[in-house]
Amino acid sequence: MGTRLRIIRTGGSLLVAAALLVSGCSSGSSPSEDDTESALPTQTPKELQPYYDQKLSWRDCGVPGFQCASMKAPLDYEKPQEGDIKLAVARKKATGPGKRLGSLMVNPGGPGGSAIEYLQSYAAIGYPEPVRAQYDMVAVDPRGVARSEPVECLDGKAMDAYTETDTTPDDQAETDLLVAAYKKFSRGCEQKSGKVLPHVSTVAAARDMDVLREVLGDPKLQYVGASYGTFLGATYASLYPSRTGRLVLDGAMDPSLPARQMNLEQTEGFETAFQSFAEDCVRRKDCPLGTGTPQEAGKRLKEFFRSLDKQPIPTGMDRELGESLATTGVIAAMYDEAAWPQLRDGLATAIEDKDGAGLLFLADSYYERDGDGKYANLMFANAAVNCLDLPPAFTSPDEVKKALPEFEKASPVFGEGLAWASLNCAYWPVRATGEPHAIHAEGAAPMVVVGTTRDPATPYKWAEALAEQLETGSLLTYNGDGHTAYGRGSDCVDSAINRYLLQGKAPADAKKC
Repeated sequence: MGTRLRIIRTGGSLLVAAALLVSGCSSGSSPSEDDTESALPTQTPKELQPYYDQKLSWRDCGVPGFQCASMKAPLDYEKPQEGDIKLAVARKKATGPGKRLGSLMVNPGGPGGSAIEYLQSYAAIGYPEPVRAQYDMVAVDPRGVARSEPVECLDGKAMDAYTETDTTPDDQAETDLLVAAYKKFSRGCEQKSGKVLPHVSTVAAARDMDVLREVLGDPKLQYVGASYGTFLGATYASLYPSRTGRLVLDGAMDPSLPARQMNLEQTEGFETAFQSFAEDCVRRKDCPLGTGTPQEAGKRLKEFFRSLDKQPIPTGMDRELGESLATTGVIAAMYDEAAWPQLRDGLATAIEDKDGAGLLFLADSYYERDGDGKYANLMFANAAVNCLDLPPAFTSPDEVKKALPEFEKASPVFGEGLAWASLNCAYWPVRATGEPHAIHAEGAAPMVVVGTTRDPATPYKWAEALAEQLETGSLLTYNGDGHTAYGRGSDCVDSAINRYLLQGKAPADAKKC
């Protein structure tokens, strides 16, 4: 694959084929302006002090320049006497020259994305050099994710079947099959990871970050969070405002949204991103969606999806490309405009040559499925965190059916699948512990919220909303395509964030790049 896809999921993100990424939120009314997390006491409780006092034993990671360690945290912060959870930590020390500024913690989102993998494969080499020179770059895989006692649910063969499940059911029989798939997935998670499932909330992960901050010897948290990582960072600021340092929240989520509204607005976000792709595509003579208008391109893509629903096409492997996997492949390319050429090629071979290999490759990249048929833990952790953080968007197929017109209006191409994808948390084995709420983080240091105008996964309006909610939030706008903005080629964005991270000078509110 020529283009490296930076597929960073959000708490509200869709997973059309498997419906794992749709954030579960209350379907009730929006919370009041004053509904926010309560800050924790500034004094560390005596029963948690041993965690804050622990010493990390750093070792070679096997990746040049990186060190790794294990950190203990209480499985349940309310009952720390009931046992620990082990969290994987990695760092790359400041390269110099210049004054060392402490640790810069990073998180790529998801939920379920491996922060350590993100650090080793991107942040520690892709973040601007001045930042890497003065900060120790640090990552902790959140609880339940990757190397930190990962949630497990289904084996590779079962996950293949799950990702192929039809999420645009045409009749009751297909609806029953979709519901059965969600239930099977949830049962698998309960059977394999029942002990950890109640303890992987964003609040718990934010508390883990505070333990790590102290263990690293940093008086305040310096942090760059992308996508869902913005919710994690904002949650930290709400819990520990006095310990909040320089926080960059890039590709922001709006924590105040109920699920139906969150999922609907994200549906609009993917439609906006697709229209941008289609506008570029139809200008080209070889556009596989024709040379008409972007709207006509959308209609042709939807017709192609419907043809796959009736008759999947071969891929040159033992798996066919049906509607669900094809849709996921298209969505994967919406995260980064650098992937558009690959998407055009994949659509061309699928539509014109009846060869689905290109789109299947994009879908597998999105799911983190390797060539041996094994899936990374991302999809399992994603569901576990989302379904615990907030109650389900829909509780029955009938509720989804009633919402279909609104979702299809938001996105004629993706709306139907995204509405059905919102049903997955309805069958989760653990009751949600969170609710949608505004985050103000009163008393926290200035924070920078970054929004991209045509971001597919975290719509720009979410960045506007979070910046408005945060007492000390300033909004930095990137007028462009793709998901997140820092380190993606904009000198204007990078310079503003570098200045903030290195000098503590936040850009003027409403700065545009």
